[in-house]
Amino acid sequence: MAIDSNTKTTTGRQLNSLDEIISGRRSVRQFQQRAVPREYLERMLEAARWAPSPHGRQPWRFAVVTRPELKQELATQMGDEWRRNLEMDGQPDEIVTLRLEKSRQRILNAPAIIIPCLYLEELDTYADEQRQAHETTMAIQSIGAAIQNMLLMAYSLGLDTGWMCAPLFCPGIAREALELDHAFIPQAMIIVGYAAADPKRKPHRPIEELIVRFD
Repeated sequence: MAIDSNTKTTTGRQLNSLDEIISGRRSVRQFQQRAVPREYLERMLEAARWAPSPHGRQPWRFAVVTRPELKQELATQMGDEWRRNLEMDGQPDEIVTLRLEKSRQRILNAPAIIIPCLYLEELDTYADEQRQAHETTMAIQSIGAAIQNMLLMAYSLGLDTGWMCAPLFCPGIAREALELDHAFIPQAMIIVGYAAADPKRKPHRPIEELIVRFD
């Protein structure tokens, strides 16, 4: 489904320009129990494919989860590690349990989840440790660009998304839950669906505060 000027999305959202797609995109945590068409998920992944990457190597791969039993497995296996991370904040047990359950429900109730994974096997290799570290940094930067492409495409199709960073803290556990090859390093979970309600949006800083030099 292409979004052209003055075209309405499947949610009735009116999008007239790229500016409106960029500024309209928001982070959603609660979704309708309405399946996301496979075609739309593939459109999101196609958008990710065109992100810039170091040497054009595209150092990312994606796992797509829609089956309830696989969502349950992912949430369960990651749960203990989440708890350990939350407890390190020194919060009371009841707060930790509440936050853990909220994150768990976001996974279980999301119609679809895309897990972007870092893939470093095909990057250039250097004997110099610092140069190799920079190569990895470039790959990490590029996966962020790929994810942003996905988020914008989703919004243009009438979908909404949420970016959960939990796999970043336990990539091995997430990889095991999804039965992925060791070469794939989960970096995030992008929950995808049709928003159940409009979220409260935090204000964005004005451009004057963000530009530190413009000659």
